[in-house]
Order: sequence, then structure tokens, then C-alpha cells
Amino acid sequence: MQYFRESYGDFPRGIVLSSESPDFLVRLKSKNVLGIELTRLNPGNAKEPDENLLKEIAFRENLIQQTKELFENTSELKLFVKFLFSEKNIITREKEISVAVEVVNSIRKVILHKKGNSFFKTSILESQLPVGIEEVLIVGHPKLETSVWERSNNLGISNDVVDDIRNAIHKKDDKLRLYRKQHLNFYWLLITTDRLRGVRNFNLSNKILNHKFVSRFQHVFLFDLVKSDIFQLV
Repeated sequence: MQYFRESYGDFPRGIVLSSESPDFLVRLKSKNVLGIELTRLNPGNAKEPDENLLKEIAFRENLIQQTKELFENTSELKLFVKFLFSEKNIITREKEISVAVEVVNSIRKVILHKKGNSFFKTSILESQLPVGIEEVLIVGHPKLETSVWERSNNLGISNDVVDDIRNAIHKKDDKLRLYRKQHLNFYWLLITTDRLRGVRNFNLSNKILNHKFVSRFQHVFLFDLVKSDIFQLV
């Protein structure tokens, strides 16, 4: 939520409080209250990985774990870290350790002056990373008690992103009547995705923006965490 708040220029001024049904409340200066529900975009249309892909996934998971352990050997910072791997340049097994060391050194450099008692977000781009990794997203927050280091799109790559978005909206629309028991003034839905990707080769951004989505929420947003892109769907 803090990441979205800092990324969305029109986020209303007010005090953000964690809640339940919906997940966050924003007490506005107008004394109105905005409720924001968060949900993750589930690639329900993703295809099942074959044996070769499963092996590659296991290798990448192990690489991330090694990188995390190397970093935490010399730092107590708890971080949320997302790895966006290249599908064109595959990392070989022989380079696993050297890649992990190089990524750790890059992370240390970009967070050198970051403090664990405040929110921060930064990214390491492909030009600063070893071949095989396109981007690394790093988020720190004082409320983060356990580190989370993981692959982007670890739930799979969707065959039909628009349909997945419609399903996400529909599921939350069905629960809106529960949220309305709090008698809030406004309701927003925030759908997050690691990195907006699809199996089919077309401009996903244009396809999403040209599609008409319908919801009972006043506004629905899709938030690409890696690229910090925000799409207002409703």
C-alpha cells in the first residue's frame, strides 16, 4: 500500500490505516473514509509447466535462496525482493555462485544509505545485473519482520490477462457487500501483479487500456510492481 501510495500521483491525502474487509482505510481531510481492498492477479489461464521448465524454476529458486543467504550473512535488513529473470539469456549452472555474488554486491550498493526504519523502494536494472536477470525490485518497510525473496510471476504466465483481471474484479465485487457494512464513503480495488506479462505476443498495456472493465468499486487499479506502472481500469 505504501508503494502504491508513493507511485500514484493522485492518491488522496489522509491517514492510512490497516484494516480488514477492506484491507486499508484512508481517513481523508474531508472526514470521508476511503476503503481499499488489495488482491493479487492470479494467472488462472496459465499453462502447466513442462519438465524442463520445472527444472529451470527449481534452479532459479535455489539461486535466489543462495543470494538471500549471502546478503543476510552481513545485513540484518528484512527486504521484499523480486527477481525478474530473462527468458532469452538463461543462466548456466556453472555461473550460479558468481551470479549470486554479483547480485548481492549490486543490492548492497543501491541500499547503502537506506534505513530499515522507513519505507523505501528501488530497482536494479539489467545493465547493472549479470546476464540472465532483467531486473531486481527491492522494497524495505519497518513493518516487514520476515524477508521475502522470490521470482516474479512465480504463479505462472497467463494466456489471457484480460480474462484474469475480469475474474479478479468479479470475485471482489461479490464480497463488496461485506465491506459496505463499515459504511465507508468510497471503495477502491487494487490488483497487484509482479510483472505484467502474457504468453501471447502483443502489447498488453494497450489491450488492457482499450478493454472496458465493469465493477461496483468506484475505482479499480492494476499495479505492476516491478515497473511501477499503474493502470486505472475503472
